[in-house]
Amino acid sequence: MSIFEALMLICFGLSWPMNIWKSWTTRSAVGKSLPFLLIIEVGYICGMLNKILVHFDWVFFLYVLNFLMVGTDAALYFRNRRLDRLRAEQEV
Repeated sequence: MSIFEALMLICFGLSWPMNIWKSWTTRSAVGKSLPFLLIIEVGYICGMLNKILVHFDWVFFLYVLNFLMVGTDAALYFRNRRLDRLRAEQEV
């Protein structure tokens, strides 16, 4: 187990709830990048696969938690993009 790997995941993990809250409250996808979120998800998948295939330890669960939070933000992206389109249609 690498304490630095765990600390990195904890630091990233602390930022995702703030990002999710911003996505939830602004109700807009402006400024969000779906490719960015998907690349992060792929990175977390790679980290989880490393933990499963090479050396399993409790840090695996930090990867899972972060993966779920980024997934939540990605889901909010789609909701917010739909809301942005509805607002744009109402303005016309």
